[in-house]
Amino acid sequence: MQSPPHDIPPAHAIAELASQLEDDGVASARAFAEIFHNLEPEDMALALEALPLEKRLSVWQQIPHEEKLDALVAMRGEARLLLLRHLSLAELHQLFDEIEAEDLLELAETIPDAVVDMALGRMDEQQRKYFEMAQQYDDESVGHWLNHDILIVPQNTRVADALRLLRRETSDYTEVLYLVDRTGRWTGCARINRLLSAQSHQSLAELREEDYPSLRAEEDMYEAAEEVEKSKYVALPVLNSEGVLLGRLDVGTAMDLLREQAENQLMSTAGLGEDADLFAPVKRSARTRAVWLGINLMAAFVSASFISLFDATIEQVVALAVLMPVVASMGGIAGSQTLTLIVRGLALGQISPANFNALLFKELRVGALNGALWSLVIGIIAGIWFKSVLLGLVITAAVAGNMIVASISGVVIPVMLDKLKLDPALSGSVILMTVTDVVGFVAFLGLGTLILL
Repeated sequence: MQSPPHDIPPAHAIAELASQLEDDGVASARAFAEIFHNLEPEDMALALEALPLEKRLSVWQQIPHEEKLDALVAMRGEARLLLLRHLSLAELHQLFDEIEAEDLLELAETIPDAVVDMALGRMDEQQRKYFEMAQQYDDESVGHWLNHDILIVPQNTRVADALRLLRRETSDYTEVLYLVDRTGRWTGCARINRLLSAQSHQSLAELREEDYPSLRAEEDMYEAAEEVEKSKYVALPVLNSEGVLLGRLDVGTAMDLLREQAENQLMSTAGLGEDADLFAPVKRSARTRAVWLGINLMAAFVSASFISLFDATIEQVVALAVLMPVVASMGGIAGSQTLTLIVRGLALGQISPANFNALLFKELRVGALNGALWSLVIGIIAGIWFKSVLLGLVITAAVAGNMIVASISGVVIPVMLDKLKLDPALSGSVILMTVTDVVGFVAFLGLGTLILL
């Protein structure tokens, strides 16, 4: 079998080979293993998720044992759960042998409790302590997702002793030593590059940066990730309410959290979770999407009920039925543009009561300007098409009014949903679509009834 070119993404290469699987799958599995060689866990996870379940299981058996856990942690929750359900008890024991707390925390939400208990039983005492400490915090807080692989030393440690420690062990994202007092409370950080030019007998307390920023363990993990991203450091310490150093949030984890948040917001616009699997079972996928389809159906019936109020008008003026989608779609597009802008502003913390009125007035003017321009264009086209000046005037007024209302709604709806602690990215578009449909239809058909009949 010919392997795909090496310059295409691993997930694409795996998917291409999957389409060529032989009946027994053996030869293809070897080809898969060649592609998996030296892949990063994230690429390996994406490649596995690109395969139907039966082929995914076949390829999983070809992955070296020492790489399986990293790949499993990097996979999305639903894909991971489907894979774990098909592994034997012996495979699970082998997979979770000496697992670390951070990995188990990542897996715990999507694996059965019995498997979590089994993994805890095989974990060393220190890692079990880390896991139990993380469980004291909400799974949306940064205290739940700490990195414990950090260098902590007493603040009175001498430079010579600190340098000996650095020669023995360092971890990724290490640019400072974390200093604590006798009670474990964090007192500041000492930059490693300053140690290199300091006198060997100096105390680290003399090199301490007291204004080094820190995070609270109870802080929202996404907000904490943004703080790390905006800081000039590769990691920030995380403290409990008493100032005791618990661990750190490094820039690698912070970027993963922000990517997860962005993906979740994208998927939520369609009523799906960021853990959704491409090859999830049909019944599960249908059940997940059914709720969202039901919400949209209710919105559609609301719009239809308003249209039914003007059925006599539509029977007499067929042109109104032909042009109704134009009115609704123009309002929908105008509103969705504003909605997208506002949702992004809310996510970035750019919108507050101080600038709300100015923003609303600005979008109102944008809606009025675009409404005036495009309603006139549509009115001229409709008037010429159906040879009716009055019809052109009706649709001009309806489109202009609907686009203005859509612009206002695009600002007000997401802000209201955010105040109600509801995700505006998830439900805002449905509410906006209903508003623009109802306003557009009522304005168009109402004006048609008054003017044309």
